[in-house]
Amino acid sequence: MKIEYPLLSEKAVGAIEKENKIVFIVRKDSTKQEIKEEVERLYKVKVADVNTMISIKGKKKAYVKLTPEFKATDIATKLKII
Repeated sequence: MKIEYPLLSEKAVGAIEKENKIVFIVRKDSTKQEIKEEVERLYKVKVADVNTMISIKGKKKAYVKLTPEFKATDIATKLKII
């Protein structure tokens, strides 16, 4: 598993609602392609784009943008984020 857990912060929840993105903390050795495939397989959605960054605390964050026909709010509800 490359995805460790979904990020729950004010900024992450804003991205869910405004940009159709969901933010995950992932393993540092994860590639964008691996993250995309795992999100698509786990949540039965199509991913449009994945952006990653390393936080100040050394955690790797993946910003996963879904295609318009899928809603990040649906995944967030399943994960009990919102």
